[in-house]
Amino acid sequence: MGEFLHTLDGWYVLHDYRTVDWASWKALPREERQAAVDELLTLMRGWQSIEEKKEGSTAAFTIVGQKADLLFMNLRPTLEELGELETALNKTRFAEFLIPVYSYVSVVELGNYLPKEGVDPYADPVIQNRLYPILPKMKNVCFYPMNKKREGNDNWYMLSLEQRRDLMRAHGLTGRKYAGKIVQIISGSTGLDDWEWGVTLFSDDPLEFKKIVTEMRFDEVSARFGEFGEFLVGTRIDGEQLAKYLEV
Repeated sequence: MGEFLHTLDGWYVLHDYRTVDWASWKALPREERQAAVDELLTLMRGWQSIEEKKEGSTAAFTIVGQKADLLFMNLRPTLEELGELETALNKTRFAEFLIPVYSYVSVVELGNYLPKEGVDPYADPVIQNRLYPILPKMKNVCFYPMNKKREGNDNWYMLSLEQRRDLMRAHGLTGRKYAGKIVQIISGSTGLDDWEWGVTLFSDDPLEFKKIVTEMRFDEVSARFGEFGEFLVGTRIDGEQLAKYLEV
């Protein structure tokens, strides 16, 4: 039977996907639309202030395709703070024209990083930066959830700890080829959402998403044990760009 692996856990994460009710939004008088946008931008400035104090991080993205229009990705120290942030958005006038289409709750996770006994891993600045990240200012985002298989001989959880470490080490070597091109945030979601992990990739070139996911599919850990949910991709926007996006 496989040995349980402890993880290091950081900030909680909410991927909040919405679709805009464009017909209703366009029917709203211009002055009311502007007031709704101004209220939203005020909320976003508050998010930016929290990020500047390194007490969390938030970014907004437009999503390409029919799965959603917007993504608000939020990181906070507690689950309660994520709930408060989500509620604050829901209470805005603009939220009356948003339709929730998908969400994902998880917590930033690192595995296989536990040091020798007596050493506090949370005191390591490198680990701190990975557990409590400021979202990269890169242009594009790609998110997908995933599981490890539990089927017959391809049962990840029946492998020994050493077998799993060897497979993940080889997987990590593939990822290192994309250093400087892609930044990834892995978040654990077992017991928090429908899948076991959420993977968020950031890059200035969306083709890098295709390249890394394709190459990693050939690693044994993915080829034998990986199960993947829907992929959602988009482009980062700031408050000014969001206001322009909402102009009609």
